[in-house]
Amino acid sequence: MDLAKKKCVPCEEGTPPLNAEEITKHKSQIPNWNVSADQKRISREFTFENFLEAMAFANKITAVAEEEGHHPDLHISWGKVGIELSTHAIKGLSENDFILAAKIDTLV
Repeated sequence: MDLAKKKCVPCEEGTPPLNAEEITKHKSQIPNWNVSADQKRISREFTFENFLEAMAFANKITAVAEEEGHHPDLHISWGKVGIELSTHAIKGLSENDFILAAKIDTLV
């Protein structure tokens, strides 16, 4: 199923993070994102013409994150927005991280 059409669901304590096979499967739908070496985070950097465009994009992300109840780490600078996703409650990646990444990709 298209990740961008799914909805984030809260992770229960004790839920295991995704394994390497699950990460690879989900990663195929968000090819421009990078998986960290320890497979606990995904990240992507977007570039823009100026700071205002970067901030406008960050604000779009904020609205989606609030709607999904899943919040990325954002790194905003002149003409750039860096995004890191991880599910802190399970100390690794969950399907929610990939769902939010796919939804963020649709904002560009």
